[in-house]
Amino acid sequence: MEPITPVQVNYASRKPRILLAASGSVAAIKFSNLCQCFSEWAEVKAVATKASLPFIDAGSFPRNVDLYTDDDEWSVWKKVGDGVLHIELRRWADIMVIAPLSANTLGKIACGLCDNLLTCIVRAWDYKKPFFVAPTMNSFMWYNPFTERHLMTIDELGISLIPPVSKRLPSGDYVNGAMEEPSFIFSTVRLFVKSRSQSGESGTIS
Repeated sequence: MEPITPVQVNYASRKPRILLAASGSVAAIKFSNLCQCFSEWAEVKAVATKASLPFIDAGSFPRNVDLYTDDDEWSVWKKVGDGVLHIELRRWADIMVIAPLSANTLGKIACGLCDNLLTCIVRAWDYKKPFFVAPTMNSFMWYNPFTERHLMTIDELGISLIPPVSKRLPSGDYVNGAMEEPSFIFSTVRLFVKSRSQSGESGTIS
């Protein structure tokens, strides 16, 4: 694998461009909140899979954030030479964050599958640019050997993991597999960018 070289981004002239994505999970009810957190600091575009849409409240979605779905992939393409959405979003973004990341989408990414807008972006992604994921799934799925293998694969790609947390269910049981809170995910990404600037890499993401 070729060594990763930094991607130069001059934040003195513009805000960071963050591509947020949600895959199919009940945790997608927090996606609007996540987009709101980021939109107060950065330019934000959002992608949602078909399976995530039932959990996303369109009424509370930030008006300054464009939300793209599978239906948009080819809707703007009319002729040869027109832009293709997953490539245009890949080019536009400085950083990508998938939260929530379902077990199904994790498996697709680890195996290189690209059967929807989100996974096509991931397949085309420039891994010199920062990429964060916040998985969520049932504890039995989280501790499954396949999950460990898939996490190792995306780690080799340079994708940063924001691990799930323990959560108490109405039954009183604690499970490990809940997505981190949007505020924590936002803070993680913002501190990452800030640390790069303070380390002398002003305006640089690596």
